[in-house]
Amino acid sequence: MDDKKEKQAKTAASSHSRVMHIVEGAMMVALAVLLDYLVLYKLPDGGSITLKLIPIVFFAVRYGCGWGFLAGLVFGGLNYISGNGVAIDWTSIVCDYFLAFGLLGFGAGLFKGKKLSAIWGSVVGGLLMFASSYLVGVFVWARNLSAADPWDFLGITFTNPWFYSLVYNGTWALPCIILAVVVFALLYQVKPVRRLLDRTDLK
Repeated sequence: MDDKKEKQAKTAASSHSRVMHIVEGAMMVALAVLLDYLVLYKLPDGGSITLKLIPIVFFAVRYGCGWGFLAGLVFGGLNYISGNGVAIDWTSIVCDYFLAFGLLGFGAGLFKGKKLSAIWGSVVGGLLMFASSYLVGVFVWARNLSAADPWDFLGITFTNPWFYSLVYNGTWALPCIILAVVVFALLYQVKPVRRLLDRTDLK
């Protein structure tokens, strides 16, 4: 009987934990969507500099790669359908939004429980996000838009798709990563927030 009660207690605790993950994840995704509307700079052909990375990284470093990937995936979909998305075909939708932000959460989740997890998570997750958008820029956007001369960007003409995608995606991704790192560096100075980032509230 005691074993049965213990098993029921563990099942209830696991169910409660899963619900908390989902609730917190939904809150962070919603916050990321809201922050994405506070545009600091918008590129002429799509892409913008915002604080959208912060909630996804925050959630991922608390709960790990799987939950982080899921939160990023959901945010990527919402980011596209909310009107902030620019795509040329289904491949660019998947790679620029679902996969890119899923990788952001996955990469950040690798640092769960580590020292300065959110800072390292912002860098590694942000670079994985950038890599997805960079490669789709080279292999999808360049191929489909070459006839329309896609290499004019911010007054500069590019002839190499690899370099064009590097500059274009770096123009929005790098500032977003830097902003996230700076914000988390400041948040680590606030003890209650540091407890959340270090997951001490979950122990």
